[in-house]
Amino acid sequence: MIARSGLASRRVADSMILDGRVIVDGQTAVPGQRVDPGRAEVLVDGVPLPVDPGLVHYLLHKPFGVISTTSDPRGRTPVVDLVPPVPKVYPVGRLDADSTGLLLLTNDGPFANLIAHPRSGITKTYEVLVRGSPSPADLSRLRHGIELDDGPAVPVAVRRIGTAGGRSHLELVMAEGRNREVRRLCAAAGYPVMRLHRVAIGALRDRALKPGKWRHLEVDEVRAFHREARTEVEVYHGGTSG
Repeated sequence: MIARSGLASRRVADSMILDGRVIVDGQTAVPGQRVDPGRAEVLVDGVPLPVDPGLVHYLLHKPFGVISTTSDPRGRTPVVDLVPPVPKVYPVGRLDADSTGLLLLTNDGPFANLIAHPRSGITKTYEVLVRGSPSPADLSRLRHGIELDDGPAVPVAVRRIGTAGGRSHLELVMAEGRNREVRRLCAAAGYPVMRLHRVAIGALRDRALKPGKWRHLEVDEVRAFHREARTEVEVYHGGTSG
């Protein structure tokens, strides 16, 4: 099962098991142990191993005009039309129709919840083209957060990439995914968004993926999300804030 997942060869998987690095349903695994891939919880080095052969995890570069839903009564193209129809998958979070960039789609419910839940600490990074040239004071205001109608919006990080022709490129890292949060945040600061592009989900980036194209996540990439979220949740429970 470990070898089929793509994590390691059979020989390396055997060594992992003998070294006590593999846990199945809460118990240390033993060589030759039989496992139900549709039901077992398998941890390798404390991180879940996707074992259900029916689970898929797609990374899509959402193009402009495509909506982050499974259907649309107005006839617009939904993101699910850009990936294989079987098995049925759902977008994890959303990007507005007029936004572009990386979006995950999956039929793995626990994985989707892990990515979407703010407590997991999986950030999203955006490159944003805004009208105007924010002053250092304006950037500081953005960094410290702005009160919106549904509560304060506080970025994890904000930096200026460049300014030209009365427009500025900014990079914003966000820990939440509230409706049009980045656009509303920038507008509240006096700098309306002209273009918004998501360049990263957590540590995952893929600048080679073209608009409208998708690929499977590697098993190490799926595990990296679990590892990243587990670390962030542990920090959260430890009382760290900010």
